[in-house]
Amino acid sequence: MKQTYEFTREIFNSCSNNQMRDVFFEELELDDAGIDAIIAEHLTGSNCSCERSVDANGMITADIVVDGLRQKLTFCK
Repeated sequence: MKQTYEFTREIFNSCSNNQMRDVFFEELELDDAGIDAIIAEHLTGSNCSCERSVDANGMITADIVVDGLRQKLTFCK
């Protein structure tokens, strides 16, 4: 069953002395397979890792690292 999520993508800057990061927001209608597809879409590179968690409120967070670049994907109902 599809639900409406606020999708946030944060890309952390790996440069020293630069605390800025890129943040993107979208509102999407997704089911579980759609969430998995979006996470997989961002896992493109030769060295990838992903840690996925769900908090008590149902917010899904995926902390990913792709070729040394750290990103955080959140899906909030």
